[in-house]
Amino acid sequence: MATGFVFHELYMWHNTWNYAQVFQPSLHVQPGEHAENPETKRRLRNLLEVSGLLDHLTPIRARYATEDEIARFHTRAYIERIKKLSAENGGEASPLTPFGKGSFEIAQLSAGGTMAALDAILDGTVKNAYVLCRPPGHHAEADVGMGFCLFGNVAIAIMHAQATRGLGRVATVDWDVHHGNGTQAAFYNSKDVLTISLHQDGLYPPNSGHVTERGTGAGLNYNLNIPLPPGCGNGAYLAAFEHVVLPALRRYKPEMIVVPSGFDASGVDPLGRMMVSAEGYRQMTRLLMQAADELCGGRLLMSHEGGYSPMYVPYCGLAVMEELTGIKTPIRDPWAEPMATWGQQDLQPHQWTAIQAAATLVGDIH
Repeated sequence: MATGFVFHELYMWHNTWNYAQVFQPSLHVQPGEHAENPETKRRLRNLLEVSGLLDHLTPIRARYATEDEIARFHTRAYIERIKKLSAENGGEASPLTPFGKGSFEIAQLSAGGTMAALDAILDGTVKNAYVLCRPPGHHAEADVGMGFCLFGNVAIAIMHAQATRGLGRVATVDWDVHHGNGTQAAFYNSKDVLTISLHQDGLYPPNSGHVTERGTGAGLNYNLNIPLPPGCGNGAYLAAFEHVVLPALRRYKPEMIVVPSGFDASGVDPLGRMMVSAEGYRQMTRLLMQAADELCGGRLLMSHEGGYSPMYVPYCGLAVMEELTGIKTPIRDPWAEPMATWGQQDLQPHQWTAIQAAATLVGDIH
């Protein structure tokens, strides 16, 4: 079956102003370019075209999520605030998360594109899909946007499918280098969604993503954090998959797997301190596809989140797309050889200790 692909030019028009990476310009900070800018996403789409892989993808038309659909997760007051600011000249959802005029509608399109891809998978039009959207979503909580995110794209899409399509259990596997706090918050008291987040320990948000955060009420034991020490490479991430992610998925038996897909755990990302290569993302995708084939008919959705190296995000994304489609292109990762030689790329004892702490919680998932 085909691999679906969502992209819209308006995603590139979301304006994050002239921040210096993550800092607002001032008399002490020279204006520059916000870390969450169009370049990484546009270059990924360009590499898909240059590689020839774009021709093998099934286009899925993005649509605008309605305010009622967004309100399944976000408060009406928050939606109205973002809408009002967007209609004027933009503003900030919170510090570090600026947006411009029209970004409300673009964020509707980002959430709606994720919904459209999920629907296409449920319809059987495609087996799996990738949504190359912005603004991202996994940090947005019900009443606040944060971490460059306005609306919780993945959370809104899952809530839509569970409310209108009869979708049952869903598992999310967030491999963005930052903790997926928004997705966690959306389902923290629900057993209908198993939320898993692999992230650099203590990076962002502050005091978030601890292994002790396990859900509440009916959701107890259905939130699983894997906070990893800085410096983890392919060895640690694949060990975390083998000993935590895959066993958790097999115990939970989801009807669909959804990945908030950030490429900022790569070895050259400016906002993370991990060492994952494009090959690492390829192998993690392969493992998730095998789990999806085993558990839920191959139904696997990825929605783009972070990743701030304009040069390297395209190669990480291409590796994922090659694996999703089963088509290998002639493109070669220029960082593959040097990154493979970096010290401590293999699993280290202190990394294994962190993975074991999360692995002890898998048995509580039912």
